[in-house]
Amino acid sequence: MQNTKHLLTSLTIVGLLALAGCSFPGVYKIDIQQGNVVTQDMIDQLKPGMTRRQVRFIMGNPLIIDTFHPNRWDYLYSMMPGGAARQQERVSLYFTENDQLASLSGDFMPGVSRDQAIMGNDNNATPEQPQKQEAPPQPGSLLEDIQKSVDEAKPTPVPTPQPLDTNPQ
Repeated sequence: MQNTKHLLTSLTIVGLLALAGCSFPGVYKIDIQQGNVVTQDMIDQLKPGMTRRQVRFIMGNPLIIDTFHPNRWDYLYSMMPGGAARQQERVSLYFTENDQLASLSGDFMPGVSRDQAIMGNDNNATPEQPQKQEAPPQPGSLLEDIQKSVDEAKPTPVPTPQPLDTNPQ
């Protein structure tokens, strides 16, 4: 009876530890990406009147080509970071009967890309994080001493090795 009680207790503890191992907080969970990666720069390259081939060159193959709506291409992208909520982006492109791009809808809209805003190619766009001017160091501070020693440093020439003798004897 005593051995059965110890055996039952041991099995219960092992079972609980096995179940707890499934949700252990230190376990790494991978990021799951599915679908077509669509960027704002890709959307900005699209122009009305482009052919299906031109759109496919820029965007890649659509994830969904609906047989009931042959003039619509759908691009879906889903990202689920390990243990976090799923994020999803969708873009639908619509073509005319002449196979030319007519419009688009979804999470991306044509406009200034983030890269162009940072690079300054567009006059209306401003970068998200403006540059901050550093204040001069306080007199007598460690930062001023370091800056002074850097400013006074003189370059040291690097010795160049002599060429090897190319005439074997």
